[in-house]
Amino acid sequence: MIIRLRILVLASFLITFPIPFYASTIFTLSSEDSLSAPQDSITSPNGKFTAGFHSIGDNAYLFAIWFTKPLVDRTNTVVWMANRDQPMNGQRSHLSLLKSGNLVLIDANQINVWESGTEWSTSSVELSLLDTGNLVLVTYDGQRLWQSFDSPTDTLLPDQPLTKTSKLVSRRSLSNFSSGFYQLHFNEDNVLHLVYDGIEMTSVFWPSPWLIVWDAGRSTYNDSKTAVLDRFGNFMSSDEFGFQSSDYGVELQRRFSLDIDGNLRLYSLDKLSNTWKVSWQLFISSCRIHGVCGLNSLCSYDSVSGRKCSCVPGYRMKDPKDWSYGCEPEFKVSCNDTSSLDFLPLRHVEFYGYDIAYYRNKTLQECKDLCLKRCDYKGFEYKFVEGNGTYSCYPKTLLFNGYVQSSWPDFVYLKVPKTRHAWQEQYQGNLHCNGKKVILDRAYGSKEHNGWIKSFIWSVVLGGVFEILCVLTYFYKTRKSSNETTQGYLQLSTRFKKFTYAELKKATSNFSEEIGRGGGGIVYKGKLSDGRVAAIKFLYGANSQGEAEFLAEVSTIGNLNHMNLIEIWGYCAEGNQRLLVYEYMEYGSLSDNLNANNLDWEKRYEIALGTAKGLAYLHEECLEWVLHCDVKPQNILLDSNYRPKVADFGLSKILNREGLDNSNFSRIRGTRGYMAPEWVFKMPITSKVDVYSYGIVLLEMITGKSPEVCGGSGDDDAMGLGSLVTWIREKMCETNERKSWIQDIVDPALDGKFDLEKMEILLKLALQCSEEDSDARPTMCEVVDKMVHPKIFELKADMLM
Repeated sequence: MIIRLRILVLASFLITFPIPFYASTIFTLSSEDSLSAPQDSITSPNGKFTAGFHSIGDNAYLFAIWFTKPLVDRTNTVVWMANRDQPMNGQRSHLSLLKSGNLVLIDANQINVWESGTEWSTSSVELSLLDTGNLVLVTYDGQRLWQSFDSPTDTLLPDQPLTKTSKLVSRRSLSNFSSGFYQLHFNEDNVLHLVYDGIEMTSVFWPSPWLIVWDAGRSTYNDSKTAVLDRFGNFMSSDEFGFQSSDYGVELQRRFSLDIDGNLRLYSLDKLSNTWKVSWQLFISSCRIHGVCGLNSLCSYDSVSGRKCSCVPGYRMKDPKDWSYGCEPEFKVSCNDTSSLDFLPLRHVEFYGYDIAYYRNKTLQECKDLCLKRCDYKGFEYKFVEGNGTYSCYPKTLLFNGYVQSSWPDFVYLKVPKTRHAWQEQYQGNLHCNGKKVILDRAYGSKEHNGWIKSFIWSVVLGGVFEILCVLTYFYKTRKSSNETTQGYLQLSTRFKKFTYAELKKATSNFSEEIGRGGGGIVYKGKLSDGRVAAIKFLYGANSQGEAEFLAEVSTIGNLNHMNLIEIWGYCAEGNQRLLVYEYMEYGSLSDNLNANNLDWEKRYEIALGTAKGLAYLHEECLEWVLHCDVKPQNILLDSNYRPKVADFGLSKILNREGLDNSNFSRIRGTRGYMAPEWVFKMPITSKVDVYSYGIVLLEMITGKSPEVCGGSGDDDAMGLGSLVTWIREKMCETNERKSWIQDIVDPALDGKFDLEKMEILLKLALQCSEEDSDARPTMCEVVDKMVHPKIFELKADMLM
């Protein structure tokens, strides 16, 4: 009776006071166990990441991984999704680890919406979430069967590689987690590409489609196809693309994401504000991203209001909530009655690509007549071609990737019905003000008594304000005078001027013409106010420098003066912007000319000599020691007379003559294939690292082969060291006949037209420069002396062994 009474009391208590429900959080999932939606989840040991069922709408869930701690807006940042394109029910759905070792996500109606595709002969398998955010399925002996890091969605976490079998795909929108239109992946050419895969078409937009791979600063020679972000904010890719975050060097929570607008951004978590801050992004102007506004639309951008989409005149949005669907015409074109058609000029407009044809040297009327003959022509671009001094027309079958830019001088002529006068009035190139009137609320009170008291008070106030203004004016003028004196002294001492950011933005037409890209920054072509054509380099990592520190380094560089060094004309240090202004080199880089077979033997020898003179000046003749640290054909530029000028020596490494502190070199510098062994084996860094790189450049000029083409085996070759040197030494040993082995290795593009004696001297000198032992290498001054006076150059006998 007592037991029954207790049971009744307990049952009545449970009915009256039900036990609250708590979500289940575990650290591992074993075989034949499951997680139930929506409450169950797995947490990483450090608590930073959670894997579970993420709500994306009314009773709609994704199995995902997210940062456990919510942001200031109470949302969680999702970094991986299993079923992004097939959400599931919130009740009776579950993630199960089957006895077979397969991880399966099952919806409420018992349909498999996702699975890992793994099978294991035993039941000793478990699922766990690592501190890195990687969800792994492992056996008890540590064998990894599956991991989320192998199949990223739109985000990479630190130490998560992007490989040839994986890709990033953007979301559809901020609230829609399904696959969007932008993809980042390695193409068949081993190069990382950004692709727009939209509703109407597909196009590659990064690297710039009009550039060949080498001009875009990429390499196709490494087929490992791997890119990774480390914990300190450094991103590296096997195609030689890389960057560092603005907060590089500090270990923070980071994520590298392909956002919904097609832009790549690196985010760092600000712990104070609990928000994500952008620490790097690929595109400054988002209008250069394909498909951002859809078909038949125009994109305009400014730094204040950002990106703006609008339909071309005579078109309207297909979906008022989504620009990706673009615009549709409000009119119909009659193909049989061309007399009813006319052309609406759109100034400052360009539609990139989709030119069905190219007609050279045509008048405007001839272009119109050509466009009227084809019903599928939507219009044409009428452009002045500077190369041949004529106008040409480019008919368009699609109006895609349209953007408005005030610096764009040419017109697009849109084919429309003649009844289009209202559209022409509306369109002003997106460069107009609105016509809204502002009504001022003015109220006038009645005249007050005691006017003399009020006047006295106002007199005292005005007197005090006048005194304050006088003090402020004095401080402003004295400070301005001091700044002007400092800037004037800097310009006199370094022979270059300080530009404003607005001046350089105007000179480069809003940084529109990119001519080069490297680890230090992006180079744009520009025209200065005095008419000089310049190369303007927008530095990546210098924005963390203070202006005084930046000017100290730039002033040292400005004092360097040699005919074989690129001349710096000026700089910009304004806010967070750091730019350098160089002279423009008409024939581009040595690398470009070698690839194009533009250099005969005489030019190559003079380029080798001039480059050696420039490096010798940096090492031994200027007031400071300047180590280049990245000597390669891409950094040797050629002027209109094919005279070489060493570039990108600017902010490499400046040292005083009192001594060399090897601790200043905190990381490996240089390019694979050209780096001296000292970098790899942590040996003391001296000017001999530049001598080694110069030797490899000489061998490349002689053979026409990249240092990585003749790959071998071993640790050295794994780092790109010595493979070309080894190949040449093997050729030397195959035959004792001098003329025979030299002809075997010389670039076939020379067609045998070279001075045999000078070639032999240059070859032996290159091999001496590329010795593994730095003490066995000559100095750059010795290199110059041996090239200028080749008859006194004697090579040791063991060099031929």
